Amino acid sequence: MSDRTFGFRTRALHAGTPPDPTTGARAMPIYLSASFVFESTEHAAELYSLRNYGNIYTRISNPTVAAFEEKIASLEGGLGAVATASGQAAQLIAILSLAQAGDHLVSSANIYGGTITQFSVTLKRMGIETTFVPDAQPRAMAAAIKPNTKALFAETIGNPLGNVADIAELAALAHQYGIPLVVDNTFASPYLCRPIEHGADIVVHSATKFISGQGRVIAGALIEAGSFDWASGKHPLISEPSPGYHGMTFSETFVEYAYLMRARAEVLRDVGACLSPMDAWLLIGGLETLALRMDAHVANAVKVAEFLESHRQVAWLNYPGLASNPQRHLVHKYLPRGAGSIMTFGPRGGRAAAVKFIEALELWSHLANVGDAKSLVIHPASTTHQQLTDDEMQTAGITPDMIRLSVGLEDAEDLIWDLDRALTL
Repeated sequence: MSDRTFGFRTRALHAGTPPDPTTGARAMPIYLSASFVFESTEHAAELYSLRNYGNIYTRISNPTVAAFEEKIASLEGGLGAVATASGQAAQLIAILSLAQAGDHLVSSANIYGGTITQFSVTLKRMGIETTFVPDAQPRAMAAAIKPNTKALFAETIGNPLGNVADIAELAALAHQYGIPLVVDNTFASPYLCRPIEHGADIVVHSATKFISGQGRVIAGALIEAGSFDWASGKHPLISEPSPGYHGMTFSETFVEYAYLMRARAEVLRDVGACLSPMDAWLLIGGLETLALRMDAHVANAVKVAEFLESHRQVAWLNYPGLASNPQRHLVHKYLPRGAGSIMTFGPRGGRAAAVKFIEALELWSHLANVGDAKSLVIHPASTTHQQLTDDEMQTAGITPDMIRLSVGLEDAEDLIWDLDRALTL
């Protein structure tokens, strides 16, 4: 093929999914096979010792899953990707690939409640401590870094607050201390923002959301830039001999692929949170229409936000895509195509009014998800962030009256009619 650099929409359709060379099928086949036949005993040994690349067992790799991984890596501008069974699994594998007991992370405090719990409870039980910093302020993040800190973590657009991370500043800070920046890009998708282009080293996704686009798949992915120096000694899990492979060193053997190989060959292998081929096939279809859907999501979200901003029954609104938002400068820098379709607001009357509003809606589905083609609504304080302590809730910016909207692809006029009716009942 020519040396041309293809555009986002073209790669969304073609990257990783050429016509099948055996049958000529244009759609990616679904390889529903748990395992794969070896050519010989020598071939099997070569695969198991990582001296040759190929498929062994779908828990580690699968042709359909690999096609999804290649496509999303291309769209994020990364070296490669590892697909997982969920977004939470992607985060866990991303962290366990570079940190172990006795290590430390620095994370934004304004992130998904499940991530806060994963870091503050599950990882803590494994001996990995996390310091949470409000708004991922670079100065405060720098002050929280310790000699045993292994990564910085932030969300491109915070869930549910809508705070936009200053990715370039955080990346520069992380690299100053010889550690990677991990960014959850779920709310933006690679169409609206590509954190790697701004210095991020690892990107994670809950592919359940905009990547899927229809609320039919639970999935995750981690993508690596391929430019971080894993041989520096700061991350011994990658730069020192692995007991699981007879003393092989990932950074020496695989160089720029060292992190991805450890994530797949040790952590995904042992955690077992692999993506099914059927779900990978559905996600491939989702990526093919991502650009079209995100443009429509953003257009609807702007109309909804402008309506809510001027509504007499709305006490406050936070949507970074509005000209009045204090982080508008970061939106211009990192999200030039739009600030996504997630927003939060509080109705006049507090928590009771929020509950009444949600229960009065007709078109908006009350459920725990975002990024669906259908419009969704939820009350974070009693659901997605309910497990947080009062102090954690306050630090994360979750208020009792907060309502989170995920604006879908319906006619904007119908969505606004339903919001107005529920607000004024």
